[in-house]
Amino acid sequence: MLSILRKPIHLSICAALSLVISFSHVWASSKISIGMQQEPTSLDPTADATASIDGMLSHNVYESLTTVNESGEVLPALATDWQVSKDGLEYLFNLRQNVKFHDGTVFDSEDVVFSFERAMSDDSVNPTKKIFKPIESISAPDNHSVVIKLKKKDAFFLFNMAKGDASIVAAESSSSNNEKPVGTGPFVFDDWKRGDRLILSKNVDWYDAASVSVEKVEFRFISDAAAATAAMMAEELDAFPGFPAPELLDQFEADPRFQVTIGSTEGEVILAFNNKKSPFDNLNVRRALSHAINRDEIIDGAMYGRAVPIGSFYPPHGAAYVDLTEVYEHDLGKSKELLKSAGLEIGELSLRVPPFPYATRSAEIVQAQFAKAGIDVKVENVEWGFWIDEVYKKKNYDMTIIAHTSPNDLGNFARGPKYFYGFDDAAYNDLYANIVGEADPKKRILLIKEAQRYLTNKAVHGFLFQLPKLGIFKKGIEGFWKSAPVLYQPLRNISIN
Repeated sequence: MLSILRKPIHLSICAALSLVISFSHVWASSKISIGMQQEPTSLDPTADATASIDGMLSHNVYESLTTVNESGEVLPALATDWQVSKDGLEYLFNLRQNVKFHDGTVFDSEDVVFSFERAMSDDSVNPTKKIFKPIESISAPDNHSVVIKLKKKDAFFLFNMAKGDASIVAAESSSSNNEKPVGTGPFVFDDWKRGDRLILSKNVDWYDAASVSVEKVEFRFISDAAAATAAMMAEELDAFPGFPAPELLDQFEADPRFQVTIGSTEGEVILAFNNKKSPFDNLNVRRALSHAINRDEIIDGAMYGRAVPIGSFYPPHGAAYVDLTEVYEHDLGKSKELLKSAGLEIGELSLRVPPFPYATRSAEIVQAQFAKAGIDVKVENVEWGFWIDEVYKKKNYDMTIIAHTSPNDLGNFARGPKYFYGFDDAAYNDLYANIVGEADPKKRILLIKEAQRYLTNKAVHGFLFQLPKLGIFKKGIEGFWKSAPVLYQPLRNISIN
């Protein structure tokens, strides 16, 4: 094309070429291809715990009463505003009017009542059903308002109402959302080619469609780090907001075609112990395993130094963070001493890990570290669907490595033995109840610090590092969040210049 353009061309041909190029540019700028490391097993965030469902669909296809911005501030969504009673137990939500679901069904207060009652029911499969437990009742005074009464004060209630788990769905389409999601959001589900990609299109009937500049979004599922790198370098992808290969960031930072961002997430990466199962039901064993861990070695080997160590279950960027990394300093002598005092035959332990680089790489290093302490570990790399079923649901595991990416999730440890941790502690349950019920932010921070110390003292898990948010984008792409205060990434503000 360049050699042709160097030759004299008739003016009308030049104009035609210019028009084609102009149209080509408009088409290219209206579509964005995004790399995703994890493919979901379902497309319904109210029925599946897979984080990538939220990452793609929450506040894009689905919407909730509230939403959260990059700084963690709660903002209106399907609720335009709300009033809270003086005792903090009653919320009146005023709903957005003239809103439709993607199938043409009209959105009103009945949909909110249906969604919440569905999530709260005894047979609910909502992955974070706990966020609805404080609710005593929900009612609809009219088509455009909802009243929610709480049993007790919940400091995180409005924040939790922004989660994908609290997405508002319609009775008419809820049963098929796992494969054909229907919401009220700025993007409409187009297609899901399993093992390959998921495609969304702009919802031209959305109430603020004029603010959405991208016409089509294509998510490509690429779990392999080398394949992700090749796709970005070949410019088959426009963005990879959760890039899985920290060791390859240097080459992108040196390439003028790309911009690289390094932010934070809410994701605590833990070596999870099955606390209900022997030998992990023994505190000295858990403490021994914690002393066998060398976090710096794991971060250097698995994350190439691009992560921050943690000593408990709380993000280092949080206002209530306590640095407890020295409580279980790497000490093989102390590890062996504690194992001896436990008086147990440990035997071979299994370490089942999902197919994410941070997990598989960390597992190999943990295996080698535990071997030095005299502990045999068998690493099992499993598919995500298998992990969800066998580890998360059936608790069929000894140890696993996983990033918990939800914010404000100290409540995981108050979920009792039915949760996959197998941790059941009445004193901690009371402590967390105090956190949730504390309206004073300063007092709540003190309680959160106490909770971190409690979990570390109990050595519930091996606390490894905070998952960073590594993003690679073509130059000119704007609107992606650098850090992730929540699981979802709103696409409505994405632009391509």
